[in-house]
Amino acid sequence: MSVWDDVVGQEAVISTLSGAAEAARGLAEQREARASGGAEDPPSATGPGSAMTHAWLITGPPGSGRSNAALAFAAALQCAGDVPGCGQCKPCRDVMSGAHPDVVRLATEKLIITLDEVKELIGEAQRRPWTGRWRVILVEDADRMAERTTNVLLKSIEEPPPQTVWLLCTPSADDVLPTIRSRCRLITLRIPPAGAVADLLVRRDGADPALAARAARASQSHIGLARHLATDPDAWERRRRLLRAPVSLRSVGDAVLAAADLVESAESEAQARTAERDAAERADLMRALGLEGEGRVPPALRAQIRALEEDQKRRAKRARTDVLDRAMIDLLSFYRDVLAAQMGSDVERVNIDLAEQIERAAASTGPEQSLARIAAIEECRGRLRSNAAPLLAVEALMIQLRPQAR
Repeated sequence: MSVWDDVVGQEAVISTLSGAAEAARGLAEQREARASGGAEDPPSATGPGSAMTHAWLITGPPGSGRSNAALAFAAALQCAGDVPGCGQCKPCRDVMSGAHPDVVRLATEKLIITLDEVKELIGEAQRRPWTGRWRVILVEDADRMAERTTNVLLKSIEEPPPQTVWLLCTPSADDVLPTIRSRCRLITLRIPPAGAVADLLVRRDGADPALAARAARASQSHIGLARHLATDPDAWERRRRLLRAPVSLRSVGDAVLAAADLVESAESEAQARTAERDAAERADLMRALGLEGEGRVPPALRAQIRALEEDQKRRAKRARTDVLDRAMIDLLSFYRDVLAAQMGSDVERVNIDLAEQIERAAASTGPEQSLARIAAIEECRGRLRSNAAPLLAVEALMIQLRPQAR
């Protein structure tokens, strides 16, 4: 078992990052040898001609495993085994479990990464490693930084301390400013094969092989969604109900009711996902403030309670948006299959369990209508990522998805 086991279908990426970790080990050993002799650190050997560099931009479509790849690379950099990334030594285990003191990981659950969070990361990047050979700063969803926030980060990425490595994860290289992009080495992950995703679900999560194969196909090789489908007993039924809804709509009233049902379901799922954590965070804060029980909160401490509640509201909004976006991706897969049937394409269908509904929708409309519905879903996704009211955005979409809509 190695740290690369969960980076599925990315052989070229693993090869590149493994080579970089091996080069990083050599650089660290040179630095340690010179330090033991009383000399200063050698000049950085992380330029264009080296396998290792101080800043990496790891990109890939949603579900490709870019965060897994970044975390595995961080573990390989800290590895004390014979081969970097062994997965067996204590540094590898600590990094993969989130317990290594020299790997700082920012994975926001809010809509944006704030300026204060980035300033804190910059401070972390200036510290020397505590126990490892490198100070690794891993930023997931780096595309969620505003331009002003990214500009604050630029100097630290351009000239980091010699033992600091930045790992930025985004869906696309275009999601960060050109000034950041030009200072990072680009690593691009591909969509993994469905078979590789299914094998991972069986090996890591103990999923039934047949269910894992269906989940990998239905999620279009999105690792996180595939795991959700393979491990949540109710996930398939919710998905089937969602994809059957548009073809059964007969009026604007039906569309409005379907939209309300979808948004309500998303809010319930998001609340279930965050409620336990919210309660634990509030209990921890109250205990830290010495406010055990349900007593009255002194005015001087109310600001801290309000700050926590605001953070939790932002996290709940992100969770709801993510659930709705997942629903939009499922709808896109349905109309992709409808369009493939209309065009007589022999590409593999995503929704093999909905063949009857797909054929019926394909026979009752033309390719132009399917393309219009796909465009409407993408427009709804854009609205959901903005400040549009979710219910209004989904209502507008469902009205356009009615079979009689043209």
